Amino acid sequence: MEFKDKTFLVVGTGVSGIAAVKLLGRMGAKIILFDSNAKLDCEAVRGKIPEEIEFDFVLGAIPSSVMDKVDIAILSPGVPTDLPFVLEMQEHNIKIWGEIELAYRCSKGKLLAITGTNGKTTTTALVGEILKTYYKSVFVVGNIGLPYTEYALDMTEDSVTVAEVSSFQLETIHKFHPQVSAILNITPDHLNRHHTMECYAETKARIAKNQTKDEICVLNYEDAYLQKLAKDMSADVFWFSSEHILERGIWLEGEQIYYCDTEKIPVCTIHDMNLLGKHNYENVMAAIAITMHAGVPIDCIRQAIRDFQAVEHRIEFVKEVNGVRYYNDSKGTNPDAAIKAVEAMVRPTIVIGGGYDKKNTYEEWIASFGDKVKCLVLLGETKDAIAATAKKAGFTNIIMTQSLQEAVEVSSREAKSGDAVLLSPACASWDMFKSYEERGKLFKEYVRALQ
Repeated sequence: MEFKDKTFLVVGTGVSGIAAVKLLGRMGAKIILFDSNAKLDCEAVRGKIPEEIEFDFVLGAIPSSVMDKVDIAILSPGVPTDLPFVLEMQEHNIKIWGEIELAYRCSKGKLLAITGTNGKTTTTALVGEILKTYYKSVFVVGNIGLPYTEYALDMTEDSVTVAEVSSFQLETIHKFHPQVSAILNITPDHLNRHHTMECYAETKARIAKNQTKDEICVLNYEDAYLQKLAKDMSADVFWFSSEHILERGIWLEGEQIYYCDTEKIPVCTIHDMNLLGKHNYENVMAAIAITMHAGVPIDCIRQAIRDFQAVEHRIEFVKEVNGVRYYNDSKGTNPDAAIKAVEAMVRPTIVIGGGYDKKNTYEEWIASFGDKVKCLVLLGETKDAIAATAKKAGFTNIIMTQSLQEAVEVSSREAKSGDAVLLSPACASWDMFKSYEERGKLFKEYVRALQ
């Protein structure tokens, strides 16, 4: 596609928006950068973009005179597609792309793409490490924190890219086409954006919408939503399972992981990896399936699995203080992720939870506590709703706090030698923090400061 004769409206001045402007500038496009915050510090934003890239700024609202100039709008992932100004752009026949659609059209080489409610970051990171053992040019991009647009023009026909892709990003794809895709699981999340589970599941399935029958989509055999979606997949489905032995696929049998496409191959055992919990065994199986279909030899895969360490903010061991082990699971931003973190604990556990309200429910999370969780320390926007759910279920050892620092201090007083303290909020971070990364880093600071 020729970019020089097109005018692009980039919506949002965050990391994705800035990266999109940089890419479009390198492609010679005409650029308008828009942000709904009328009081935005334009100079601060301008300082993030190379001086040679020219663009116009529009703040607050988009005049019709500007819309009339625009050919394509690039939405940052945090911008819902049903906002009035987005619908108005569609009425003006403006094409709506997301950041990953733009990046895909500018990139080269082989593409592997991973989505799912939970486990995306761990699986994407592991796939990246496996690929690096065999391919010289590897890019790990997307929702993992490295904008796809930032690296798209550095890719060659010999490159292999693995992209972590969110449901928000999948809303605005058109030609985005991975050769291997994966959906790890689908559990309730982001219902404030997608409204229904059916819409959320269908959005996740868009990752494979442009794949052919000769290309692979890796799916979780234990997921009921994926069992339904698989029936309409155009791609060749390759299953992974933690509960069933499969004729074709990859599965956990006892402590051994087996892979079978044409012949049954033992790959590794759960003791060969540095990850905790069944959900992580599933992540590893998905990574194996993805990279086997990307042409990586089995010996390279085995070695990368042995060397791989847990991703930051995902059941990350922080420190042991007075016999108490502290774990940072700030990336546990929904109840299902938080359940998996609780299941991974092997000690009596104090859980720190609560945060931004994404309209999730918490009954199953509380039910997962069993006899393992001895105390629930709450903070943030959802603390009252979570406390009410816990009490209704008969769990009453609850402590309310006003800050994360207070939550860490309270937990340290409640914990005894042999216990664990787990930050796994079951909620997003945006009520009190810029991101789950900021929340996790502060948690680690507060833990390391404990005497």
